Amino acid sequence: MPARQTPSSKKSSPRNAARLPAETHQTTEDLKQALTTNHGVPISDNQNSLKAGVRGPTLIEDFVLREKITHFDHERIPERIVHARGSGAHGYFQVYESLADITKAAFLQDPKVKTEVFVRFSTVAGGAGSGDMPRDVRGFATKFYTSEGNYDLVGNNIPVFFIQDAMKFPDLVHSVKMEPDRGFPQAASAHDNFWDFVSLSPETMHMLMWTMSDRAIPRSLRMIEGFGVHTFRLVNAEGESRFVKFHWRPKLGAASVLWDEAVKINGADPDFHRRDLWDSIQNGDFPEWELGLQVFDEKQAASLDFDVLDATKLIPEEIIPLRMVGKLVLNRNVDNFFAETEQVAFLPSNIVPGIEFSNDPLLQGRLFSYQDTQLSRLGGPNFHQIPVNAPRCPMHNFQRDGLRQMQVPKGRVNYEPNSFDGNKPRECPMHGFASVPEVMEGEKIRKRSETFADHYSQARLFFRSMTETEQQHIISAFAFELAKVETKAIRLRMLGHLTIIDEDLHAGVAEALGMQEEAESITPALPPRDLAPSPSLSLIQKAPVTLQGRKIGVLITDGFDAKLLAAVQKAAKKEKASLMIVAPKVGGATDAEGQLQEADAPISGAPSVIFDTVVILASEAGAQDLAAQAGPVDWVANAFAHLKFIGHTPETQPLLDKAGVQADEGVLPIVQEKAVAKYIFAARNGRLWSREPTLRRPG
Repeated sequence: MPARQTPSSKKSSPRNAARLPAETHQTTEDLKQALTTNHGVPISDNQNSLKAGVRGPTLIEDFVLREKITHFDHERIPERIVHARGSGAHGYFQVYESLADITKAAFLQDPKVKTEVFVRFSTVAGGAGSGDMPRDVRGFATKFYTSEGNYDLVGNNIPVFFIQDAMKFPDLVHSVKMEPDRGFPQAASAHDNFWDFVSLSPETMHMLMWTMSDRAIPRSLRMIEGFGVHTFRLVNAEGESRFVKFHWRPKLGAASVLWDEAVKINGADPDFHRRDLWDSIQNGDFPEWELGLQVFDEKQAASLDFDVLDATKLIPEEIIPLRMVGKLVLNRNVDNFFAETEQVAFLPSNIVPGIEFSNDPLLQGRLFSYQDTQLSRLGGPNFHQIPVNAPRCPMHNFQRDGLRQMQVPKGRVNYEPNSFDGNKPRECPMHGFASVPEVMEGEKIRKRSETFADHYSQARLFFRSMTETEQQHIISAFAFELAKVETKAIRLRMLGHLTIIDEDLHAGVAEALGMQEEAESITPALPPRDLAPSPSLSLIQKAPVTLQGRKIGVLITDGFDAKLLAAVQKAAKKEKASLMIVAPKVGGATDAEGQLQEADAPISGAPSVIFDTVVILASEAGAQDLAAQAGPVDWVANAFAHLKFIGHTPETQPLLDKAGVQADEGVLPIVQEKAVAKYIFAARNGRLWSREPTLRRPG
């Protein structure tokens, strides 16, 4: 059975590819139009890399894959082709207890040791000058400077990926980047090229559910989860090998913004995430994550209803729970953005003894691609000498010269073995990296494993694991993106896929588009199965009840009650939340006693979208004045529309009325200091989701 299917009602091709129908009998004239390498060699399969058996490792002799990825890696310099816009910070990782039972990796043995790290967060699709808040995947890359060399865990804030084989990576990125003829849209996937590609590639369906969810518009980089995406191996000192999936869990909990907020934040502060990360570290509120592992053996892997080598699949935590093993703390901002954040080079191929690769064909391609990319970006083979990339442990070998050589190797010897200086450095069989022996057999072949063929079951699992609120957000996201697709056939094709995933999903998107009963008929390679819901996939269901790490905006006017402001400030400090004072003008406002209170920002410079919750401390005259101005009215209206908890003095009512604020349990009067506690208690819930159905519909 084919692992991928043609999105058409016609019989699918016997090969594992999703493409438009091709003629069976090709002529010499057809050959003139054949897809070829840069050197003119006709390509027989542009969907699958060459492997040793359908589940085996990718072969280095695959010149089609290497040429395609090499060309892709060197298309633009020096900016990263993907993950160009990033924010970085220094910190440390500390394991809770020795993990000697599952790995011999030195940095995972001693809970007293703090391993230095550098972490870079990023968007994927946009260039370095794009904003922080597009609907996009977020990169989460961690460089561990261990005593055995650098280990790079290069992942995302989503546990799966769009494609199953690295052969398709250039095509995926080309499709999601700005369209080549017009140079737009920048940092956006709402255009024909992207949706054309994914609608012709059913393997993308699971990832599409994640990117159309709230996961793709995070509240803060401090509030994203991280995933290694691929299946890796852990090896202990006895040579015992197990599979592993890596997870980062934020101490503050994972949180997102609403789409309308994301659009407005990008306009008000394109550096919102970067500023938030910098300020939190600068203020001593160090971001923190826990490292969780899903560890399983070959027998458990075989018992799962999908292939663990398939990067478009995840293992629900309800099946294999996380083992929380350590913490990551970011406690120092960079000294120079270019030297560190921009020049840091992450390589999935950077591993240490005790951690190994799997035969995941997407991972196998990344092992070549990342190293190759740095040769262009950072000027040659010596990019490891740049301080942010240099190991903190001793490094000895006989590699010499090359572009950007910054060291001065001494002595006459530049080869091994040698008879000088005691033949040092030399191989270290006892402690050096040695791959676990693995029996491999299979024909040399370009073919997708049939165990990769189910493209819809986990997409359905994700959607049905969401709360009704989150499902509506996914429907709205699909409707927004597909409404920007000009080619009707692409929209029909996508509606056909959504029908397979979930009828309610399809119905909601079709209604929002006004395209009911128009979906293309698609026959999946494997019919989707109904899997048990996984509540751990839902952000809302596991959202922490807290204000820690959140930001409170307090709007004051002349004549405000200083005691109420002091009470809110005291409560915010106790909750470990930050607080910003906003006034009509940057100079601040005078309280009822005539004392000047300086403001952190004017209303025009601090829209309510940048806060998690707001308090309005206005006098009667101040509220009347604000109600007569469009800016303050929008400030309050947006806070209400974005489901935020609003604390307010009774005198604020004229402003609330003008902004269309309707009384509900999220709008709380603050008459005296004791009422502040009630407001804080409610605001810990983040948003009043029950308000949303009264304000907006999908589409």
